[in-house]
Amino acid sequence: MAGKILVVDDESSIVTLLAFHIEKAGYAVDKAYDGLQALERAESEKYDLVVLDLMLPKISGLEVCKYLRKHDNDVPILMLTAKGEEADKIGGLDLGADDYMTKPFSPKEVVARINAVLRRTRKEDTIPKESIRVGPICIYPERFEAVKGDKVITFTRKEFELLYYLAKHRGVVLSRERLLLAVWNYDFVGDSRIVDVHISRLREKLEMDSKNPQYIKTIRGLGYKLEDAAS
Repeated sequence: MAGKILVVDDESSIVTLLAFHIEKAGYAVDKAYDGLQALERAESEKYDLVVLDLMLPKISGLEVCKYLRKHDNDVPILMLTAKGEEADKIGGLDLGADDYMTKPFSPKEVVARINAVLRRTRKEDTIPKESIRVGPICIYPERFEAVKGDKVITFTRKEFELLYYLAKHRGVVLSRERLLLAVWNYDFVGDSRIVDVHISRLREKLEMDSKNPQYIKTIRGLGYKLEDAAS
């Protein structure tokens, strides 16, 4: 079996449709129809990934995501959002969701996103174990941490993978499309906004002034570049 997926949505027809296609792809599927059920299952079972709708009865998808991350549950989360939920969608990424999809969606694309997330999260062995230093920042792959001076900085899995990729290619301008492929493992056109959100989160954690970044620079019209900066 390829893994175990929890599908959470208050619309039973969507749960049934997704479960059919996900099981067809070789995964086992558990189902939940509100936020409380989702939390109960996520705390009592070990899942490889959670497909989580934002708008849920009892407890919202955002609150479910927030609770799991606060309690050190790093299960990959693919959020489902409605078209008009841009702010909530970005909020989900800020809270530690790994990816999102906007309704209506193709079930086959959902499966493709699940596969992409799991390919990436299961490749931890390919991450070199050596630390990387960028100016005064020392990055530790095994701990998903960085140290700047006497401050220890922790990251979500996706934030760290993006930082690590930038650090390995410091001084090189990297397009959003290249970052999507390298970090999110997309082999199709993704939403580059997900890159911008995670860059913003990295700046908040690493920069003295996130509005005037010294490390992660925006190269207008091209992408982003990580530079060494004086300590």
